[in-house]
Amino acid sequence: MPKKAAKSKPAAPVLRPMKGVVTITRQVHFNSAHRLWNPTKSQAWNEKQFGLCTNPHWHGHNYVLEVSLRGQPDPDTGCIMDLGDLKDLLNTHVVDKCDHRNLNDQVDFLRGIIPSTENLVIAFWNELQPHIPAGRLYCVKLYETPRNFAEYHGPDVS
Repeated sequence: MPKKAAKSKPAAPVLRPMKGVVTITRQVHFNSAHRLWNPTKSQAWNEKQFGLCTNPHWHGHNYVLEVSLRGQPDPDTGCIMDLGDLKDLLNTHVVDKCDHRNLNDQVDFLRGIIPSTENLVIAFWNELQPHIPAGRLYCVKLYETPRNFAEYHGPDVS
């Protein structure tokens, strides 16, 4: 009877880290009320500038927040950041503080600003930036409605 050939161990897989800059995005939702109002101006001025959005009894939005990070995928994971971890970060630093709140007077980091979509994306960037552990914060985009949104790419982008 012929001898069986010895089984050789399969070669260890060789991982090929991919080089390139990638953008990842996580989307979260929250609902908030606000009033566009400049307290240094008259009621007439505010009504002319903001129309119905300056209603003294507030108005609300179902906001959609998209936050994007940019960076090289980690060679060990293939990821810039775990998207579940990014979701947790967004919830902790923005959603949990803003959801079902009045943005004018119930959110500490928004005190003293007019909560326009433009100002909100800058404020959200400032809240999130110190907590991004991997990659770099690339874009904060906020949809006030499906047709109205603002995006911010940071203070160093002109």
